[in-house]
Amino acid sequence: MNRKGNLIGNQVSKARNNLGLSQAGLAAKCQRKGWDLSRDVLARIESGVRGISDKEIAIFCDVLGVSVQDLLPPRVTQRYVKMLKA
Repeated sequence: MNRKGNLIGNQVSKARNNLGLSQAGLAAKCQRKGWDLSRDVLARIESGVRGISDKEIAIFCDVLGVSVQDLLPPRVTQRYVKMLKA
């Protein structure tokens, strides 16, 4: 059984690929920001298996040059926007 531990893993993978970074490359950039992230743990995050903290999300945003909203799946973002407009 594959239990999902986060909502942003797939978006992290897309953002990483858009920058032409390997998993090892992204992990190295995160390590330079103070997060001891390995390529194996990144793979688990991207597959949605490992949960992720708010601090880790902030580091991803910084390293990938994206907003938190960019890391949320489109369906979550659309629901959030509809909720705000109501």
